[in-house]
Amino acid sequence: MFKQLALIGCGLMGGSFALALKRAGLVEQVVGHSKSAASTKLALGLGVVDSCAETALAAVSGADLVLIAVPVSATETCLTAIRPGLQGDALLMDVGSTKCDVVDTARRALGGQFEQFVPAHPIAGSEQAGVAHADAGLYQGRQVILTPLAQTRDDLVRKAATVWTAIGAQVRQMSPERHDAAFAAVSHLPHLLAFACFSSVADQPDGLDHLSLAGPGFRDFTRIAASDPAVWRDILLTNREQVLQQSQRFRLTLDALEQAMLAGDAQALEDLIRKASSARSAWQIGGAAR
Repeated sequence: MFKQLALIGCGLMGGSFALALKRAGLVEQVVGHSKSAASTKLALGLGVVDSCAETALAAVSGADLVLIAVPVSATETCLTAIRPGLQGDALLMDVGSTKCDVVDTARRALGGQFEQFVPAHPIAGSEQAGVAHADAGLYQGRQVILTPLAQTRDDLVRKAATVWTAIGAQVRQMSPERHDAAFAAVSHLPHLLAFACFSSVADQPDGLDHLSLAGPGFRDFTRIAASDPAVWRDILLTNREQVLQQSQRFRLTLDALEQAMLAGDAQALEDLIRKASSARSAWQIGGAAR
């Protein structure tokens, strides 16, 4: 389907996308570029990319598919750098976890070529970062959210959906605003809570002793606290209004539980727990209860 993928950012997400396209026979050549030359060299050695470019601009030369897989704070610099070399019919996507800020950035950086940009957010990843962990099956069965704008070319939106579907993803579309509100609730706030929870235990005088007694529940709850600090710094700052709104909602719910405990009100406490337990038991992910 594509002659050349320009992969800007040879890490877990971008590397997995390149491997998935290769496995599906959807791309002839992958040209990679990363801020870190070591990352690009490793990607070449692992067969994730076929050649390395010294600059992002050089990577997009001749590319009919461009994937920006960099921290959201680096998006504007990256898009500005590649704009002069972006072919008029090339599909340009990102994999950022926030969308409103990325869209605003793309408008500024791309000008008239903004219509070629199809913002994307694959709901996949790992607390293990780097191209060494790239996996051709990372997106299999995972949702990918596309947030095209009114100016986005319809043919490129269709092409983006086709690409992600071809590597096993389930594609949905929504507005950038709806996306950021939803993921503040189900992704960004949970990461914030995991960071806070683990730190609150680890920073205690007896924290290490406490952690030595932790079981699978604590392990599973705090797994995402090991996520890439720079990536999550950017996500929490760029979507801070929505995340802070969700944090306030969480505080109200936590306050209600604490008040029941302080009052020794066993029935009120059980009712609050039962409400959450029943809702969680009935919750469906992709048609199957989890």
